[in-house]
Amino acid sequence: MNQPLQLLIVDDEPLAHQVLLHHLAADPDVQVVAQCYNAAEALAVLAHQPIDLMLLDIQMPVLTGLDMLKVLATPPQVIITSAYAEYALDGFALDVTDYLLKPISAGRLQQALEKVRRRQLARTLLAAGAQPELPQALYPIAAPTSTSTPTAPQPAAACFIVLKVERELRKFELARISCFEAYGNYVKVWQSGQMTLVNSTLKQIHSQCENAGFVQVHKSFLVNKQQVIALDSHKVQLADRLQIKIGEAYKDNARSILAGR
Repeated sequence: MNQPLQLLIVDDEPLAHQVLLHHLAADPDVQVVAQCYNAAEALAVLAHQPIDLMLLDIQMPVLTGLDMLKVLATPPQVIITSAYAEYALDGFALDVTDYLLKPISAGRLQQALEKVRRRQLARTLLAAGAQPELPQALYPIAAPTSTSTPTAPQPAAACFIVLKVERELRKFELARISCFEAYGNYVKVWQSGQMTLVNSTLKQIHSQCENAGFVQVHKSFLVNKQQVIALDSHKVQLADRLQIKIGEAYKDNARSILAGR
């Protein structure tokens, strides 16, 4: 029988504790072993008690949740619970398992807990010497090796982008995205022929992934250079069979796609 997840709640708002406890009450695989209202209390608990998972708020007095994570040498798995979407990229950069926007629903919390369990199982299997087949998101994206002469450092390309889908923040691996398509006040994210509608603009997305191999070929489209399999003077064909018309103002961009590949 699997031991329940040993869980720590860290939030300076008592109401937030009540909501989380209510959602967790029906889950027999979770045991709330401590509740803290600031980072100092949480650090004391982590120093003396094994914790599998921390539900962590960001905006707390004296030391924020993100700052607390930065000082932990071996943090447990973390689900951030915050009313602010703008910290998501920083959170995922610190390897948090999920990022939940308040108000948090029971269903969304359960989805996050399933991610925690999958990651915990993966770590257990790897520690035992097994080689599990895991979702790509559980592995770091390796940088390509090169034997060429070193050049001046270039800005690091992000391997993922965090975007808002309805009321949740979702992490998308850039390598798996074929293109972004503007759609009014939204953007369509295309992956393997599947579309996800996100709350953003094409301009905002372009600014976040301009160093990650995305090229604008039309006022409404950003394409992933690594997903391009053919192009002519009028259109770009992508690996998932999407065909994108090339705008007159973006023909030079399109011609540069295959250069250096």
